[in-house]
Amino acid sequence: MTDGQLYYGKLLMLNKLCELNSALLTGSSGFIGKYIIKDLKDNFIVSTLSRNAGDYTIHLEERVPNFKEKFEIVVHAAGKAHSLPKSKLEIQNFFRINVDGTNNLLEGLTKSGPPKYFVFISSVSVYGIDVGNNIDENNLLSAVDPYGASKIQAERIVSDWCCLNNVVCTILRLPLIVGSKPPGNLGDMIKGIRKGYYLNIAGGKAKKSMLLAEDVAKAILKVAKIGGVYNLTDGYHPSFVELSNQISIQLGVNKPMNMPLRLAKIIARFGDLLGNKSFFNTSKLNKIVSDLTFDDSKARNAFGWNPTAVLKGFRINE
Repeated sequence: MTDGQLYYGKLLMLNKLCELNSALLTGSSGFIGKYIIKDLKDNFIVSTLSRNAGDYTIHLEERVPNFKEKFEIVVHAAGKAHSLPKSKLEIQNFFRINVDGTNNLLEGLTKSGPPKYFVFISSVSVYGIDVGNNIDENNLLSAVDPYGASKIQAERIVSDWCCLNNVVCTILRLPLIVGSKPPGNLGDMIKGIRKGYYLNIAGGKAKKSMLLAEDVAKAILKVAKIGGVYNLTDGYHPSFVELSNQISIQLGVNKPMNMPLRLAKIIARFGDLLGNKSFFNTSKLNKIVSDLTFDDSKARNAFGWNPTAVLKGFRINE
């Protein structure tokens, strides 16, 4: 064997080793992406993709990425988060980002070579359910709101592509994600408690599924090689009053006061009259005072899912 052949052989082996130890994380600069990347870096050479920073800086809904390498595992956490659209353009953006963006990502991976494992971060919103207890993965995907419907489409695209390309596919359906400096409704709740204007309604007794962002990150490497569709929760499902009390303790402020249900109903009726201009109406009230929990026993049986209870592990400013 010549020196040139030996060098070429070593180069091929090095490329193969890098391929077997490489990961791609989309949405790496997002709230949950910042947790996932920490665990991935302990086990892989990680490439990142996001809209504003990373190894690949790209708006996935606008173009197909040109990957320079083949990955062993891809974690797709990029997407438009749950929010209330106020215009047709905002509705379209859910489908552009969550559906077209996913399509473009998969096309880019097809060109560079499909990975062995693909993990898609989805949402329990795909069920389209506002009230219920212990909802499991066998429930119909009936969401009609832009966020839930776009996630349904994205799930199907990912599942079909993985099947076609012999990729182990994992879909994680997540409820409220809890972590340090959270965005969205939880961030607003913390702000309201800190400033003293947050109120629990009807005692805040309604239970909601949630889990720690760091537990999602830890689950990915366990479940990726198994594949499947899983709900993830902390298994306890805290009530609003339990969560708000824990937040107030950490902030060192008084626990939130309570708004009686009768008063909340009167305010909600005024909101109904205002239509879309109102931030509070009967529909929102019903969601607030109703349980909405999901069953994660499938994950516990499949890969030993054993998360930390949110009330024990949540730290606002870590």
